[in-house]
Amino acid sequence: MEGPGNAAPKPSSSVKLVLLGEAAVGKSSLVLRFVNNDFQENKEPTIGAAFLTQKCNLPTRTIKFEIWDTAGQERFASLAPMYYRNAQAALVVYDLTKPTSLVKAKHWVAELQRQASPGIVIALVGNKLDLTNDGGADAGADAGAAGDDEGAEGEGSGDARKIPTEEAQAYAEEEGLLFFETSAKTGHNVTDVFTAIANAIPETSLKSTRGPGGAAAAVGRGADEQRVNLSGQRDNAAKEGCAC
Repeated sequence: MEGPGNAAPKPSSSVKLVLLGEAAVGKSSLVLRFVNNDFQENKEPTIGAAFLTQKCNLPTRTIKFEIWDTAGQERFASLAPMYYRNAQAALVVYDLTKPTSLVKAKHWVAELQRQASPGIVIALVGNKLDLTNDGGADAGADAGAAGDDEGAEGEGSGDARKIPTEEAQAYAEEEGLLFFETSAKTGHNVTDVFTAIANAIPETSLKSTRGPGGAAAAVGRGADEQRVNLSGQRDNAAKEGCAC
């Protein structure tokens, strides 16, 4: 009879995930919070896309997210299909304080539904909850100064919400999307988003990556970030990650 120390390792699967959304909604900040549990003030705009990895431990398997964080500026929009092609999951992010960002998010959802892989899991994420009366401060008021992936996450206090929860949630339910409101600044709901996505991906669409030298070998190495610019050059920066 096998003891607890002899239990078979959980299977591991790689999942390609893409982030889409208007510039300055906090896409890179959400990824940084998930991957490194960090938040940076005045984060530089993403150019082209950034690639990072992080694992999520579920009861029955480990999911290794291969995350493509795309630039939100309009001039990079034509590159998006290159990043969401064959993706099994997508985070479509909008800014709770900016109504036009939800319009853009709906555009991305429609494009994914038309052109992405059938069965792709899409999460609609309203970011910058810390700028609303809902706050999200319970997730860690000491998480750091304000900031964003393409601009400051916000300054001052009070309720800057411009998009009601009910409006976005009704749209998400109508389109069959996961729905969360988050704060990259405090960390509120960030890990929950990725965990919900991991749980929503059908087992039948997951391929095991267990084995020497396989992708599973990279799961425990933490976050591997690659900044991808338009010339195709990559700057690698290995960082210690945290599992959800």
